[in-house]
Amino acid sequence: METVQIRPRKRREGGPLKWLVLFSGILAMGIGMWYGWQRFVPNGEEIKPDYGSPNPILYKGKAMGTGAVAEGESIKLPLPFIQDKLGLKEAVHYEEKTGSIVLTNTDKVMRLQTNILTATVNSQPYELRVAAEVKDKQVFIPSVPLQELYGVYAEINKETGIVTVIRAGDAVQRAIAPEDAEIRSEPTIRAPIVHKLQAQDIVRIWDEEKGWYRVQSTDGTAGFVAKKDVTLTDVERIEQVKAEDPFVAWKVVGSKINLTWEAVYQKAPNPAKIPDMPGVNVVSPSWFELLNGDGQIRSKADPAYVNWAHKKNMQVWAMFSNGFEPERTTKALASTDTRFKMVQQLVAYVQLYKLQGINIDFENVVTADKANLVQFVRELTPMLHEAGAVVSIDVTPKSNSELWSLFLDRAALGKVVDYMMVMAYDEHWASSPKSGSVASLKWVEQSVTRILEEDQVPPGKVVLGMPLYARVWTEAKDEKGVVKVTSKALGMESVKKIIAERKLTPVLDGEAGQHYVEYKEDEALKRIWIEDSFSIQARVALAKKYKLAGVATWQRAFQSEDIWNVIHESLTKMP
Repeated sequence: METVQIRPRKRREGGPLKWLVLFSGILAMGIGMWYGWQRFVPNGEEIKPDYGSPNPILYKGKAMGTGAVAEGESIKLPLPFIQDKLGLKEAVHYEEKTGSIVLTNTDKVMRLQTNILTATVNSQPYELRVAAEVKDKQVFIPSVPLQELYGVYAEINKETGIVTVIRAGDAVQRAIAPEDAEIRSEPTIRAPIVHKLQAQDIVRIWDEEKGWYRVQSTDGTAGFVAKKDVTLTDVERIEQVKAEDPFVAWKVVGSKINLTWEAVYQKAPNPAKIPDMPGVNVVSPSWFELLNGDGQIRSKADPAYVNWAHKKNMQVWAMFSNGFEPERTTKALASTDTRFKMVQQLVAYVQLYKLQGINIDFENVVTADKANLVQFVRELTPMLHEAGAVVSIDVTPKSNSELWSLFLDRAALGKVVDYMMVMAYDEHWASSPKSGSVASLKWVEQSVTRILEEDQVPPGKVVLGMPLYARVWTEAKDEKGVVKVTSKALGMESVKKIIAERKLTPVLDGEAGQHYVEYKEDEALKRIWIEDSFSIQARVALAKKYKLAGVATWQRAFQSEDIWNVIHESLTKMP
């Protein structure tokens, strides 16, 4: 039988592995070629940027998605761009119902209206070359007053219509193209070209990204140029707007403000009968009060009092109150016209009575009026500064009480006024359901530190308000055996008289940081947290601890004979 030899089948060389290697090589070569093309082969496509407007606004090298109105060389910028992008929301105020626009800075108030060329700066007429206008339900404001008040510089390229805006304080690096360079839409050579630079062309540099500069050419076109394609030159600086003669708020050289309020009700105090107040350097009589919602102000000013104060080397910062009436306050603050009427009257009073300041005391105000109150203070302050007057405002400690606290934007007000008086009293108020100190030391300190820390009001602007009164609390049971609490405010001398007549011995309430007495009368418990030299010295120490501008006392007629020397010595002695 013949043997058949079977040979094994010869395998094909490489097989599937060979094809996989071959495919991987081709793929790698393709990827390499694509990567090289992307990295080294520039895109030659040229496009014209579409910014969506005939006069698009570019700021910091970026299109804002909105346009300006151009009339020849004159440029008008839209209100939302001014407020939101330029950070002038607080400074530029628009009132739709009247078309009024109010621009404020530290020393000027400009008032203008849409479609009217006549404006005012403080109280002087100011002629505009073009008027503000409303177009397509958008407010446009001429750039010239914006430049004068805020240093907003706007330029337009006649060929492209692009409006470039630069803010005061900006320092813009510029560069030159030594050879032809290309501005592209994105920081890559594969992005299309938006502008070709010629040799010696100048660009503004706004940012740097991935080896590219974000630039803007002289015709306004923005995009990216490779860093290697341009050479840095000089820096373009837009100067800050500075007041020609900036107002400097009055300060006490080597000491602190020592103010006392003079409560003037029906009858003006006779200066001849006011005892000496050693150390007091500012008096604030409650002379001016908002009379109605039309902005009329009632005056109880007394020239004899001013003369007396000046002879005593005391400044007079007259108080302006809203009468603590919320409805008239809402109406008076609601419009530019009524606010301006109040401003004009206060400026006139300052000049007429030779006052050195106005102290604003608005209380019992609804929270909805918070922004309008700030706007009023912004409009008032430059005008009073021009008249040489210091502007201060009284604020309560922070709380959740609407009419007492929430309407006060302390952070915003602190940026505008010269001084902020913190009325650190009425921790336990007249109708409090619980007896307690008018101003315990811990509560006073918390009241001050919250405003310093949370609202960032500089300590050099803060004046600590201190009470010269205490409350006699009466705790008596009613027919059902429930304890009812009532109170009566008394000045320092009246409290001393009670203590002397009843032969009481004050004890120290360490938690309140002041002396305390209690006694029985007609089966009712009487309690007094005493205001005296001890409590006043402790509060002055707080003012010094936090480097505050000084102290203020409510009110002068509640004094004890020794208290002025106590305050003065506490303010001036070391440490």
